[in-house]
Amino acid sequence: MPLPDFFETFPSLDLPFPDDVVTTKVVRSDTALAVFFQIHKDLNLPPHSHKGQWGTVIQGSLRLTMNDETRTYTPGDSYNIPSGTEHAAFLPAGTIVFDVFEEPDRYPLRS
Repeated sequence: MPLPDFFETFPSLDLPFPDDVVTTKVVRSDTALAVFFQIHKDLNLPPHSHKGQWGTVIQGSLRLTMNDETRTYTPGDSYNIPSGTEHAAFLPAGTIVFDVFEEPDRYPLRS
């Protein structure tokens, strides 16, 4: 499912991954960061933690590990990662997720 054309006007994030692996479209407020992640190549995210994160799978799947439990999420499923919870994830190519981060500056915008 492609994202609407007008999303192309949204800013992108400056991530430590190349654009052929993941692209982003962002809506930011003073209190939160909302991100559409499009995964183009399989992506493994190592264990890490940060403030709260909520998300939902739009297309594809997400394998999320937190609190020593691994669960696979598919389209329509949502997940909540409480602030400070260590987690890791695997997102296969073709996945689109929408995440909202408690930290509005979780990632810098690409200039």
